[in-house]
Amino acid sequence: MDFDDQMRRYFGTADLSAIEPGALAAGVEHMNVDFGLEQDRDRRFALWTIMYLLGAAPDLDVAFTDPVERDAARNFIELAEARS
Repeated sequence: MDFDDQMRRYFGTADLSAIEPGALAAGVEHMNVDFGLEQDRDRRFALWTIMYLLGAAPDLDVAFTDPVERDAARNFIELAEARS
């Protein structure tokens, strides 16, 4: 799953600064629907990470029932926050 491809899929551009507010909200809503329907755990995790970076990810206990996935998400959060 390529980040730029996902940005184009949901927002029509890979340039986050070029996304209009309405398009951002619509893209995030589309991502949430896809996240809820996705069965592949790697794709679900990738979608969640993008939503997290956009400030729109569901809470860990809602997003991941598997403790291993929740721990991976916590690790991602820690890494993302360490880079900011």
